[in-house]
Amino acid sequence: MTAEQIRHARGLLTRPETIARSLGVSRSTIYKYAPELATGHSAVEQQARRAELEAGS
Repeated sequence: MTAEQIRHARGLLTRPETIARSLGVSRSTIYKYAPELATGHSAVEQQARRAELEAGS
């Protein structure tokens, strides 16, 4: 995958409504099965940034 594809994939993780739409379910269903998406978008974003930094090293 290219760096742009990786950024795009990680960006999807910060937008549960996009994931829900693509799966044909509601956001509440996403939150039920992936509660970490409901509790901290910033945690997901921090993981993505950390991975990008590690990949750049």
